[in-house]
Amino acid sequence: MRQAEITRNTAETQISVSVNLDGTGSYDNQTGVGFFDHMLDQLSRHSMIDVTVRATGDLHIDDHHTVEDTGIALGQALAKAVGDKRGIRRYGECHLPMDDAQVRAALDLSARPFLVWNVEFPTAKIGTFDTELVREFFQALATHGGITLHIDQLHGFNSHHIAEAAFKAVARALRMAVEPDPRAGDALPSTKGAL
Repeated sequence: MRQAEITRNTAETQISVSVNLDGTGSYDNQTGVGFFDHMLDQLSRHSMIDVTVRATGDLHIDDHHTVEDTGIALGQALAKAVGDKRGIRRYGECHLPMDDAQVRAALDLSARPFLVWNVEFPTAKIGTFDTELVREFFQALATHGGITLHIDQLHGFNSHHIAEAAFKAVARALRMAVEPDPRAGDALPSTKGAL
C-alpha cells in the first residue's frame, strides 16, 4: 500500500499528515486557516490522493509557520508513500484553466528538489490569507518531497482563481506522476539505477 503518515512537532506548529496515493481524492484537512484548507482540499481531490491534515500553529502571529510546515510534512509524506518509485510515471504536467486564470504545472519526482515560480498575484491577500504563502507552501512541498516543480501563470487577474488554478494544476500533475505506468512493470523510471 502506498500510504504514509508524518508527524511534525516544533515550538511553532504541531502537524500530522496522512496520504494514500491510491485513494479516491477524499480529504479531511483542518489547519485553522480557512482558505488554505480549501486549497488542500483541491490538491487532494484533483490528485486523487487521499489527504488528512491536522495542524495547530501560532496563528496569533500569522499563518506563515502553519502553511510552510504543512508543506514540509506533506512533502515528506508524499516522498515516503511513493517509496523507491519503481513502476511510476515519474513526470506529470497540466495546463489548468479557471475562469480568467490559467496555470501550467510540470513536475518530476526526481529527488532533486527545485521550484520555478512564475506567478504574480494582483492582491496581497485573499480574504485574510497572505498570497505570498502560496509560494511558501509549494517551496516546502518541493523541497521535502524531492520534487522538481515548475509553476507558471499564463493568465489571470483574480487572486483566488490564480491560487486555486495553481493548486489544481499541481494536483493533476501529481496524479499523473505517481500513477503506475502500465508498460513499466516494476522498472525504475531512470537510467541511473536510483532516484
